[in-house]
This record gives sequence, C-alpha cells and structure tokens, in this order.
Amino acid sequence: MRDMLEKVLKQCGLGTLTGEPAPVSGGLMHRMYKVQTEQGTYAVKHLNPTIMKRPQAMDNYKTAEALETVLEENGLPIVPAMTFAGKKMIELDGNYFYLYRWQQGSITDWNSITAEQCRKAGEILGRIHAIDSSLAEPEEPEIFETDFTEYAQLAAEKESPVADVLSDNLELLRNAKRKLNNARRSLPSLKCICDDDMDPKNVMWHEGNPYVIDLECLSYGNPVASCMDLSLQWAGIVNGKYNRDCLIAFHKGYRSTFDNGFRDYDQLFGIAYTWLEWLEYNVRRALGLEGAGEETLGESEVRNTIGRIQYLCGLEEEIRETLRSLA
Repeated sequence: MRDMLEKVLKQCGLGTLTGEPAPVSGGLMHRMYKVQTEQGTYAVKHLNPTIMKRPQAMDNYKTAEALETVLEENGLPIVPAMTFAGKKMIELDGNYFYLYRWQQGSITDWNSITAEQCRKAGEILGRIHAIDSSLAEPEEPEIFETDFTEYAQLAAEKESPVADVLSDNLELLRNAKRKLNNARRSLPSLKCICDDDMDPKNVMWHEGNPYVIDLECLSYGNPVASCMDLSLQWAGIVNGKYNRDCLIAFHKGYRSTFDNGFRDYDQLFGIAYTWLEWLEYNVRRALGLEGAGEETLGESEVRNTIGRIQYLCGLEEEIRETLRSLA
C-alpha cells in the first residue's frame, strides 16, 4: 500500500512520504490512511474496489461530490475532499481515492456522546436539509423486498457462522421489514439534500466544534426519514445505550435550524429498521458474495446489526412516546 500511496501523492503534487502511512480506524467499507509529506499532513481514503464495481457507483459519487461543494459554499462545517485538476476522485491503476487535509480532533466515543453534542449534530443536519428543501411529487416508496429466509438457507449450506443467528431471527426480520415498508409508504412528499451517513463516527470534534467527514453518501432524499434515522443513532441505539435526553436534544437542535412543520415522527418509527439494508449487505459479505476477504467483517456486522434490530424492537413504545412528547 505504501507504494500506491506514494504514487497517489505524487500524482496530486503533494510531495513524497516522510514517514510510514498510518491506518485510520473507524470506517467499515473503505480504508483510510494518515500520511505526511514535506508539504503537510493528509488523509487518503482508498475506496472499496468491490463497491466501485457496482453499476451506479460512479453516478452516486458524482452526485455526492456536487452536493459536497454545495455544502461547502453554504458554510457547513465539513471536511471536503481536495480537488485536483477539477476532480475530487483520483484514479490510479484501477483504484480510486479521495484526499483530505488532515482535520485535527477526534471522534467521540460512542459510549460518551452528550446531549449537547446531539443538539449540535441536529443543528448541522437541519442546516443541510434547509439548503434546498421542497415539496416533491408523490412517488412510489422504495420498498425493502429482501426475504432473509433464502440467505439463511444459503448460510446453512455454506456452514457459515451467521447461519444460526439468521435462522433464529427470521420472524423478527419479517416484522421489521413490514414496519419499515409501512413507514416508507407513510412518509410525507418532501425532498432535500441529505447526508444519511452523518452518524457519530462521521463527525469529528475539535475544541468543542463539530466537523462532518465522509460525505460520499450525500444525495437527495426525504428529510423526515433522514432526521428520524440519524436522531436514533445519535441517541445511542447503535451501541445499545439509548438516551432519551440525547434524542430530545437532537430533535430540538434540528428544529432550531430547519422546521418543515412535520411532527408525527412517532408514527414513522419503522424507519428505524432501515438497518435491514445494512444487514443484507453484511450477510452478503459474510457469505463471500461481495468479494473475497470481507467474510470476517461481514460476520461481525451481521451479529451487531441483528442485535440493534432486537434492541430497537424492545424500545419501540418508549421511543414513540418520547417522539410524541416533542410534537
């Protein structure tokens, strides 16, 4: 990897390495490295080669790059990819990279997220949604079609470590799928710029100030679904430490910078089960259907994600009551 990073830096005119590249932890799809040259310190993201082979990958990244520029122009606290000869994405020998100026700070420990941080995160999401928000023409919702029964059978045939956890939770996953699709059918027809990956692992903090990183998921989407999903992640459902005050703080921060008048979030709790999409991707990883070398990480994320869905199911009424109190 060192040789490849050397080539990327040279191609971008950023000098030569002055030390060993250091892997940066945090991401679950791509690989990030901290590098130093005589010109400065940078972060280099090596995009997952399997992801880049998907038919829509390039179009999705092109959209995200354009929207990242919009956020930058509107003064959002983000860490944008650097631009070279008019391009953000760098291609080298069939591999793709983004380069960033190194941002001082750190990601907050998932176990130590404060209500104040949630309020600030909500404010940022609201600012993003407020840039270009409008009514949208009603359209058919994106329905989640996957039946995990087939994956459970394939996992059993392959004697995969995820076979049992899938087969033991098929009823849970069917119920989650039904609730997710019902919620998507009930979403109001709204559209705005969304960063649905703006969870705590993608916000750095320096001297109390937040900076959003990893903006490759920027796209146009529904602000209600985006706020619902991210508010729950900031409130602790990812690591099984739900905090009511954090959920309230996020929504209050969000509404302070963007208020479209929608209040019935409790009726759309099913949006929280969007985790089913991440589960399917990781089941495919675990079964070797997303390229070689992904199995171990996929197996771990399958267990983690089913655990989150179980946790959400157990908290549904409590969370819905809190959301009703915000109306």
